[in-house]
Amino acid sequence: MRIEDIRLMYDYTYWASKLICSTAGNLTNEQFWQPQSVSWGSLGGTLVHTMDSEHMWRILLKDRIIAPRFKADDFADLAALRQFWDQEEIAMRGFIDTLSDADLDGVVRYDTLEGPGERIMWHSLWHIVNHGMQHRSEAAVMLTSFGYSPGGLDVTRFLNLRKSGAI
Repeated sequence: MRIEDIRLMYDYTYWASKLICSTAGNLTNEQFWQPQSVSWGSLGGTLVHTMDSEHMWRILLKDRIIAPRFKADDFADLAALRQFWDQEEIAMRGFIDTLSDADLDGVVRYDTLEGPGERIMWHSLWHIVNHGMQHRSEAAVMLTSFGYSPGGLDVTRFLNLRKSGAI
């Protein structure tokens, strides 16, 4: 794995997350938090969990500590979540910019409540993207049930849009 590959993966993940959030902007706040049978209780809960996981893993990989976790109640609405997530994106991209190709194969050791853990750096960075993909898919289902499909979230669409200059 090369750092350029990681950057591409994060370009994709933030494009897809922004597409979901942009589409969610069509909902009322009540719909955004409306209980759902999928994932984290609501669309809002699912998106908070997705952002929180990115935040938690960035802190873990950078500082080797478990950051305090966010809950849906920590954000009043989509705008508040997006404001925090935009800052998290800047912080994650800044962290990635400190890494080299050699760093990606390094082992990250950390402690959790369950005990010590370790992961290869690029596996962890890939996990964050893959985890987000799962929850964005769930979010797309919820949005579609409200009548607002975000459209395709796949990497090929992202790459085509990027190549055409549309993003």
